[in-house]
Amino acid sequence: MSADPLFTRIFILGSGPAGLTAAIYAARAGLSPIVAQGLQPGGQLTITTDVENFPGFREPVQGPWLMEQMQAQAENVGARLVWDVITSVDLSKRPFRLTGDGGQIYLADALVISTGAQARWLGLQSETALRGKGISACATCDGFFFRGKKVAVIGGGNTAVEEALYLTNHSPEVTLIHRRDSLRAEKILQRRLLANPAIRIQWNSVVSEFIAGGDSALAAIELENTKTGALSRLEVEGAFIAIGHKPATDLFQGHIKLDNEGYIEVIPGTTHTSVEGVFACGDVMDKHYRQAVTAAGTGCMAALDAERFLGEIDFK
Repeated sequence: MSADPLFTRIFILGSGPAGLTAAIYAARAGLSPIVAQGLQPGGQLTITTDVENFPGFREPVQGPWLMEQMQAQAENVGARLVWDVITSVDLSKRPFRLTGDGGQIYLADALVISTGAQARWLGLQSETALRGKGISACATCDGFFFRGKKVAVIGGGNTAVEEALYLTNHSPEVTLIHRRDSLRAEKILQRRLLANPAIRIQWNSVVSEFIAGGDSALAAIELENTKTGALSRLEVEGAFIAIGHKPATDLFQGHIKLDNEGYIEVIPGTTHTSVEGVFACGDVMDKHYRQAVTAAGTGCMAALDAERFLGEIDFK
């Protein structure tokens, strides 16, 4: 038998930088938020080693440590973090009703969704083994660590081309690996790519293996030609997987308006969704920046939007 329903003025779904920042602001506003931490408490930063681009730290910090500090800060100002995974939601009326995987019911006047997005990976065992050791899914996050080194980008869409162009700020030679003989990226991006002398394209190629060197970090990529089956070796010290992201929005299908890629749609310049009283922040609604600092910024916005919403309904 499940416990009695828990009521809160504001429920926050997700505990990455966006969700915890929303929790800090909501708690400081006296709203006593409940935060469901989900399957990966702390979000993607908990599997990130050196974080060098989050403001406030002179030296790089460890991702897990940074998230521990955010969690402690949220709890210190009055947020309640629960170890639960929400498996169903009812957003048809207020209070909103959310059900955890153990049967616990949560009721809330306002809901902040910060469930994030996960990078799509190739699925190779060698890729998993070398994540953080030369393999990344974010050039903006990690490109700086490959200054002066040869790198590769895997993909053929806008994200892959943008990441390849960005990496030329740090790397003397960037190879774009694409399984076809033409790119899916927008024409203007293709023109910029083809005009850049630091970028070469490996057409009709897929990664068959990532190869570690003597220091157990990435040293080369084994490629297979999709037309001939021939194998070749590309020596690089960094590889960036850019085949897209999947927002964690399966739970909200049919409950809230999503775009054609599954991201939650918000009113531009706000965190308001298609359902009054429901707000979205972080990577679940942001497919352009996907940075910890921008996620935290939208988490602040969501808490402020929710606080104003609750103030308005209290006086109706």
